[in-house]
Amino acid sequence: MARQYPLERYRNIGIIAHIDAGKTTTTERILYYTGKTHRLGSVDDGTTVTDWMEQERERGITIVSAAVSADWRDHLINIIDTPGHIDFTAEVQRSLRVLDGGVVVFDAVQGVEPQSETVWRQADLYGVPRICFVNKMDRVGASYERTIQMIRERLGANPVAVQLPIGVESEFKGVVDLFDRQAIVWKDDQGKEPVVTEVPVDLEAQVEAMRERMVEQIAETDDDLTLKYLEGEVISVAELKAALRRAVIAGQLTPVFCGTSLRNKGVQPVLDAVVEYLPSPLDIPPVKGRKPGSDEEVVRYPKDTDPLSALVFKIVTDPYVGRMAYVRIYSGRLKKGGSVYNSSKGKKERIGRLIRMYADRREDIDDASAGDIVAILGPKFSFTGDTLCDAANQVILEEISFPEPVISVAIEPKTMSDQDKMGDALHKLSEEDPTFRVRVDHETGQTIISGMGELHLEILVDRLMREFNVQARVGNPRVAYRESITRPVEKVEYRHVKQTGGRGQYAHVIMALEPTEPGEGIIFEDEIKGGAIPKEYIPAVEKGVREAADAGVLAGYPVTDVRVHLYDGSFHEVDSNEMAFKAAGIMAFRDGVQRGGPVLQEPIMKVEVITPEEFLGDVIGQMNSRRGEVLGMEVRPGGTQAVRAMVPLAEMFGYATQLRSATQGRGVFTMEFDHYATVSEKLAQKIIRGEA
Repeated sequence: MARQYPLERYRNIGIIAHIDAGKTTTTERILYYTGKTHRLGSVDDGTTVTDWMEQERERGITIVSAAVSADWRDHLINIIDTPGHIDFTAEVQRSLRVLDGGVVVFDAVQGVEPQSETVWRQADLYGVPRICFVNKMDRVGASYERTIQMIRERLGANPVAVQLPIGVESEFKGVVDLFDRQAIVWKDDQGKEPVVTEVPVDLEAQVEAMRERMVEQIAETDDDLTLKYLEGEVISVAELKAALRRAVIAGQLTPVFCGTSLRNKGVQPVLDAVVEYLPSPLDIPPVKGRKPGSDEEVVRYPKDTDPLSALVFKIVTDPYVGRMAYVRIYSGRLKKGGSVYNSSKGKKERIGRLIRMYADRREDIDDASAGDIVAILGPKFSFTGDTLCDAANQVILEEISFPEPVISVAIEPKTMSDQDKMGDALHKLSEEDPTFRVRVDHETGQTIISGMGELHLEILVDRLMREFNVQARVGNPRVAYRESITRPVEKVEYRHVKQTGGRGQYAHVIMALEPTEPGEGIIFEDEIKGGAIPKEYIPAVEKGVREAADAGVLAGYPVTDVRVHLYDGSFHEVDSNEMAFKAAGIMAFRDGVQRGGPVLQEPIMKVEVITPEEFLGDVIGQMNSRRGEVLGMEVRPGGTQAVRAMVPLAEMFGYATQLRSATQGRGVFTMEFDHYATVSEKLAQKIIRGEA
């Protein structure tokens, strides 16, 4: 099947931002102006296309990233509308992994907010080129200049203003394009037909000054243009735009646009910018992977003729069609009814139906090629982060790593019939969401679910009840504590000997333990020399160590940040087996942790509270009473202050209610996980006794 669009006309982009900056509204406007919808969807009315889950429409927030295809100026744009709430970071992370470019939306009143910083850092990590859209220019307190200043200072970016707003707050009616020195004004309510006119006389001097600054910033990224600029030659608009495109793709510049999506002003120039400045799959480096079972690097180019390589970046359970896997194809082709190889699992996967997604509506297609983002129906073995490839030319693409959950609740079914349904439903939800974990507490027999925050778990429990019809009782949220050691243990020796009639069991291990840097987890190092323990038993020892690390010695929380050196031991020709060595690994590790000065660690959250100035004292008082450490304050527009602090997660339960009552409902806060820190001895004793 011939391509509808050549690959250079593909744009795979994400719309990313802080909660409430207007991502979904912007996406809805893009769908409307590209002719994909015939009415304007509204978050407030619950009529949006990309927020199609009941929970999203009720709460007016995006929970799952939705993929939409649209066309603009003969280009195919695959758009992913991502969530802004910190509890759903995994959604943003896996979307960024497969995107070629991003549109970062900022609130013109608030500027750069905490989640914008998190998302920006993730985009830096994956090297995603982006453009900025300063939204909500019609709101009281909106400031284009201050937002650009914050992008420069807080994000360490190099923003270049390519537009100037005409009017501010309620007077905002259009923008000036600094390249062509033309005003673009939106007169009708729908904003369908922008009117291009002359620049208002009172803005001419400011336009010239800003254009001069823009030309200088763009010229700095290109040697030929720098020479022209210094010699005072005129640089054409075409040269400027070509240089800006190169600078955006190289991550040197970030063009900034402005508008108000809700009032339908300023969206079309952003679509033009997506086409003009963001990369096609051909403009970014080819994807790299490795050969399964070796470290040999494999490069896949974005060509239909190259062997297939595709990454599964999201699993969705649809009530009507079952499991769907979203896939980004990097090279080669996927055909309906064909078969591919899942190199991460080492299994063959059949492609039943191929679908191009249009938010919650779908269109069946026969094949998909390099650069496409499509969904596969009913995959048996493929999960988030898996690579699909050609069986004859295998490759494993870099996997996506996700943060560990920090909060847990116990959940139990109300009736026996709910019991079976709940197990099945939890399994499906954990397949969809890599930051959602389910485990059974062996001591109490309770099912424990863990996630990234209270809202995250609340939404998951809500989905359990509505989508899967499971009635369940939910306990109070509990913090996911960790255990670790504080000092090295030079020698831990354990001899596992069991003698019964017939063959016995024998295993003898000697290991050393030491604490590692935070966030490194359990590292197991095999330092056996001279075959003191045969090679085939080493994995069993490691398995035992990792199993023992699941439940620590103080209060049964997982042990983390420990390096284990297995350096000696012995075996018996007849009585040694894998089971014996696994048991020896478990007991030696437990003994080592006991002797390593075990401590409890708790998750510390980075919190930002925005409050009217008159309540600042109360807010800081609340922070201090919750064992918080205030890092700093910043004046924000409209007589508000932003307070940044580090607070233990255990102290943040119920904070939303307390903040609302202290600030007459005007204070808001955001928090995200930052690091684990050791709990004081007194508090640790309370937690161990189950009092905290």
